[in-house]
Amino acid sequence: MAASSIANIVKTSLGPVGLDKMLVDDVGDVTITNDGATILKLLEVEHPAAKILVELADLQDQEVGDGTTSVVIIAAELLKNADELVKCKIHPTSIISGYRLACKEACKYIQEHLTIGIDDLGRECIVNAAKTSLSSKVIGSDSEFFSNMVVDAAMAIKMTDGKGGHRYPIKAVNILKAHGRSTRESILVNGYALNCTVASQAMVKHVNNAKIAFLDFSLQKAKMKLGIQILVEDPEKLEGIRARETDITKERVQKILATGANVVLTTGGIDDLCLKYFVEAGAMAVRRCKKTDLKRIAKATGGQLVLTLANLEGEETFEASLLGEAEQVVQERICDDELLLIKGTKARSAASIILRGANDFMVDEMERSVHDALCVVRRVLESKSVVPGGGAVEAALSIYLENLATSLSSREQLAIAEFARSLLVIPKQLAVNAAKDSIDLVAKLRAYHNTSQTKPEHKELKWVGLDLHEGSIRDSKRAGVFEPAISKVKSLKFATEAAITILRIDDMIKLAPEQKQGGKSYQDALNAGEL
Repeated sequence: MAASSIANIVKTSLGPVGLDKMLVDDVGDVTITNDGATILKLLEVEHPAAKILVELADLQDQEVGDGTTSVVIIAAELLKNADELVKCKIHPTSIISGYRLACKEACKYIQEHLTIGIDDLGRECIVNAAKTSLSSKVIGSDSEFFSNMVVDAAMAIKMTDGKGGHRYPIKAVNILKAHGRSTRESILVNGYALNCTVASQAMVKHVNNAKIAFLDFSLQKAKMKLGIQILVEDPEKLEGIRARETDITKERVQKILATGANVVLTTGGIDDLCLKYFVEAGAMAVRRCKKTDLKRIAKATGGQLVLTLANLEGEETFEASLLGEAEQVVQERICDDELLLIKGTKARSAASIILRGANDFMVDEMERSVHDALCVVRRVLESKSVVPGGGAVEAALSIYLENLATSLSSREQLAIAEFARSLLVIPKQLAVNAAKDSIDLVAKLRAYHNTSQTKPEHKELKWVGLDLHEGSIRDSKRAGVFEPAISKVKSLKFATEAAITILRIDDMIKLAPEQKQGGKSYQDALNAGEL
């Protein structure tokens, strides 16, 4: 029951015509989204079985990045159908082994019959996969524009993994949000964009062949720690203490600049005294940067984040090997904000996407959508295979597993047949969300897939999926509706595992908190004659 109610919440947000949810938390913050994982993360779920589904969506989000809604719906449907079988006196163990077998066969069938290598289809295919992911989001109408932007960003951060393959670290794409203007005025910037500006207007705004120092401490006048008392008899010594305080910071700044650093990024503050030294040296200093940003830039430029200047001997040193390198660091005015762009990083390439939108809700949802699309592109590029979308995979698997079930003579037959039926929930729900006749469309879809599997001459029909805008059936491969193959395989595996985890539970024992019994009062004890 709890699993079904969780699935019912996210059901209506599935597919290109899915609806959004508005979530208001206890403080009154509003989130508008149709990303399954985000919706479930913001729900405060008490029920232990429902919590498993919430974690399941989170897992799918981390592993694949897309398909979070469908994985929850499939898992809930598997449970619902398993419940029917249990009511018919079939033991959960038989159902579990049937589900495991069905999942294994389904994954094998996807790999062998439904995958398309991206080498055959080229860049167009990757853009289409991103488009499919974006079609169900708030920026679905501009999916052409954003899908190309996302693919360019993913290509910009491509790096070899040393084994002849390529890796695409999505975290190297920095997504900045700025509200105002239209969504189509979002831009992709080559380089790492930082939402900070130089600490002083007197500094240079443009540095070529930058050597960048990353500091995780403040460059401010050294102050005495609290609780330290110094008794000074000679007033001149007091002046000496003050002078030394300023000199300590001055020496630190000079040690950093002596290594050839001409850009200094720090998470702490820089006071006016230190700014003067940087301005005189012609260096660029930026204060109050985010630590996560600094870590990423350090990785991209080959530098290191320095927590303290102290070395093992207790001296303060700063070495040139800690510096990162980039071709240029410039401060540019993009939209309404001044941004710092780090271009031509030495160790790895970086890219930044600056999103524009009407208001904060819109821009936040755009960020989630772009992140999902980036994850999809990365999965497609790393696994080099896609499957047709629009419910084609689920319909094909459903027919295949039903035929497989009839060929078995054991008890698992019933469980596999139920597994096959459960998969149809995806095309059904897609049709329902599009306000189309789901029974009619799913029946047609199944007929096409049955023909493709039974008659070799109609093999091409296995790419057939739903067209939700027209309310008809179409060839998903020709229409360019693709999803990463790994997304489908993982979501089947995760959904089956989650369903099995809940199926194995037969009793829930809840420990009630102990009742603290208040002792008798002195008066009660006296009256009872116990003293």
